[in-house]
Amino acid sequence: MRAELAHSAASAAQFPADGLPEIAIAGRSNVGKSSFINALLGRRQLARTSGTPGKTRLIHFFRLEEAAYLVDLPGYGYASVSRSERAAWRPLVESYLQGAREALRAAIVLVDPRRGPGPEELDLIAWLEAEGLDARAVLTKADKLRPAERQRRLEASGDALGLDAGRLCTVSARTGRGLATVGRWMHDWTGLELRRADGSPLLD
Repeated sequence: MRAELAHSAASAAQFPADGLPEIAIAGRSNVGKSSFINALLGRRQLARTSGTPGKTRLIHFFRLEEAAYLVDLPGYGYASVSRSERAAWRPLVESYLQGAREALRAAIVLVDPRRGPGPEELDLIAWLEAEGLDARAVLTKADKLRPAERQRRLEASGDALGLDAGRLCTVSARTGRGLATVGRWMHDWTGLELRRADGSPLLD
């Protein structure tokens, strides 16, 4: 699909104003946001991966087929930058996620299943819902767990976050497992049909 980095915003004045639906991707530093975005969109280097946690310091808007945006938010938690710089990101991210932004339809919070949801994820999901946003969770790196353990951690994460089975899933950026679930979410939120490399819909 046609996808491009259309905007990198350091302030609210730089957010897109075209009204296309937006889906935000949030997660702890090093949870695999860039790999998840690349796998979901069938691209290798659209979102740049890095071995340095906290590299994403702006809000990046990836425009999809001139129909929607996938929005990469700065990672929270550990980052190899100063505490003052990390603190400066918070007003930027909160100004974007506040429910007053009409184009923002939903947010996906990524969680490393080996660590499980911590206080940051619990607070973020609760805050997003208080803002009236449809908040869902994706457990990344699913290929690193055996099936029984993967299911156990999925259920435990759902209980901790207060999300029912339809609002969370496990995904592997390496194998593609679980991406179809996110593809269905994206279609429901934006009407955009993501596609696999062979052109088939990423819906099943």
